[in-house]
Amino acid sequence: MAKAPKIKIRVQPGVVMESEVARKIRQHARTSMKAEVCGVLIGSMDEERMVVEACIAGINAAQGGAHVTFTQDTWEHIYKIKDKQYPDEKIVGWYHSHPGFGVFLSEHDLFIQENFFSNPQQVAWVYDPHTDEEGCFGWIGGKIEKLSGIRMGYSQSVEANASDASDYDEDDDSGLDSQVKVRRSDESQEPAWVKWASRIVEYVAIFVLGFVAAYWFIGRQLGPELEKAAKFDQLMQLMQQYQQDPRMIPGLAPPAGGGPPEMQSSPQHPLPEKAPGKGSNGKH
Repeated sequence: MAKAPKIKIRVQPGVVMESEVARKIRQHARTSMKAEVCGVLIGSMDEERMVVEACIAGINAAQGGAHVTFTQDTWEHIYKIKDKQYPDEKIVGWYHSHPGFGVFLSEHDLFIQENFFSNPQQVAWVYDPHTDEEGCFGWIGGKIEKLSGIRMGYSQSVEANASDASDYDEDDDSGLDSQVKVRRSDESQEPAWVKWASRIVEYVAIFVLGFVAAYWFIGRQLGPELEKAAKFDQLMQLMQQYQQDPRMIPGLAPPAGGGPPEMQSSPQHPLPEKAPGKGSNGKH
């Protein structure tokens, strides 16, 4: 009886990368379109999958057109940020760019992966900023190979299942063609200009409300004082008119020969009458 042929099955680690992490990696790579940049991937891992939740840029790395190296200063910066911002997370891999020459791992990249990221679940993420091509490499059966079926999205909405650790044939080299992009149902899809327009409208409304409130407050507080000032100004104008020409003010016109102004009687204030029985010379 013929023996059944042996089928070589390789199990690749399940990898979930946050969309925001992928965006930051692309943004960092586009800052250097000629030389490589690098950084580390921060996240968590268990027996079934590894989740990339953040990344730390490799500051002060030794850059070259076709290589990049983590220096001592780079590692000091990385651990300083990790201990401060991600104390409970782990370094689950690294990333670097290939500006203009595709997605693969060079001999120098393999050396870094084998000596600094040798954990079976640690991965290497490569991104080409010229073509926007990207790929993920990890350990499969003791060898470093390109992974397929990478999940990208939000770990809060991605549930672990059997497909996270999928089996595939030896000739399977689909790369990232089978990526599954997962988004939150409440994720905002508004264009940037709509958000800016909304902010401008809010600021204008706040300014108008502030102006109206200030105008009402000032009018309420200073209104009586302004009214008194207007009356005082009117009185001063009348005094100036009298000094210039007293005849312009009714009831205060002086007699024709000069002297003080004539007193005019009125029903409220009648002029005093002469005493009865006396003449003008004081005799009867």
